[in-house]
Amino acid sequence: MKQKKIVAALLAGAMIFGLAACQSGGEASGSQGDAAPAGVAVQVQEVAIDTISTENKVSGRVVTDGQESVFVMTNAQCLAVYVEAGDAVTAGQTLCALDLASTLSSYSAANITYTSAVQSYQDQAAIFDKQIDLAEKNVSDLQALFEIGAASQLEIDQAELSLQTARAQRDSTLAQLEAGMQSYKSNVEQLGSVLENVDAKGNVIAPIDGTIISLSATEGGFISASAPVAVIDGVDRMEVAVSVSEALVPKLSRGDEVDVSISSLGVDVVGTIKSIDLAASMQTKLYSVTVSINEDVPGLLSGMFADVSFRTDTSADTVVIPTEAILTSNGQQYVFVADGISEGSGTARYVEISTGLTGNGVTEVTSGLKAGDMLVTVGQAYLSEGDPVRIVSEEG
Repeated sequence: MKQKKIVAALLAGAMIFGLAACQSGGEASGSQGDAAPAGVAVQVQEVAIDTISTENKVSGRVVTDGQESVFVMTNAQCLAVYVEAGDAVTAGQTLCALDLASTLSSYSAANITYTSAVQSYQDQAAIFDKQIDLAEKNVSDLQALFEIGAASQLEIDQAELSLQTARAQRDSTLAQLEAGMQSYKSNVEQLGSVLENVDAKGNVIAPIDGTIISLSATEGGFISASAPVAVIDGVDRMEVAVSVSEALVPKLSRGDEVDVSISSLGVDVVGTIKSIDLAASMQTKLYSVTVSINEDVPGLLSGMFADVSFRTDTSADTVVIPTEAILTSNGQQYVFVADGISEGSGTARYVEISTGLTGNGVTEVTSGLKAGDMLVTVGQAYLSEGDPVRIVSEEG
């Protein structure tokens, strides 16, 4: 009897051991089957050629404008009148023709002079920049030679003096050119204020849709800068009033399209620059810009906040990538590219880049990348040169 109990105990132990072994083998097998592929998980996007514009976002408020007086800031003879009081007109329609040949000629000449001055300033600045780059390189090279005993301190001192002279000459010359440029610009702005609401042929045009409620222009008569040529009663239109810096205002023109966002309504619409003040506010030193909203927006009320995005500089047929893909270290911008992609895996390659314009979440790359490269857009912060990568998402 005692022997039977011993045998039963031994058999039970053997069964428990066998079950444990089976369970251990199964877990090991399952663990091996669920192992993730090697490499850092990343998301990639194919680099493409696109067009990018610099966007400058400015906040303002919605305002209403129902009536507009049309001024021409000079005395001139009226050659022809095409409308009468009580007529309905549309924005851009010709109201009358004025004898402004002399003013138009002066404005054209002033524009040419100003454009030439700007180009001269830019060309001269580029020449000085090259000279200073060479002078800085000469100082750097001589310092390296001095460390190995191949140059004297006197040579370094002379090179540094030449560098300082070049910088001083650049600052002095560019200051003079800038003063002249600003004078020409002021002349253009003054003549431009005269020709506001006037086209290239000397025709006075309606700035808004509406009905003419008064008209002072008569054929053969003279108009005065002190009285409006016409007063137009327009439907209540919504506009956005914003203030911009002196750096931005030269890049804007009447008629330019802009993007308008009204966050309280969750609405994005297209607007048009209606007017640009020629003088800055004495208090804020900013220039007022009025933007017409080109469509009806349900629920839009005067006083609401609105963001206006001005598109200024544009670069076409260039490499454009998501800004978030770009990393920076010690002043150098770089990205990672996935090379040798096969079956969802590849190898990370470190690429130094140079950038240009920046837009809404995107950046122009002027060197370092080409169309078709597989850019790492997510996970790049965890990569080093040559790391294996596992692609979890790919965008064309």
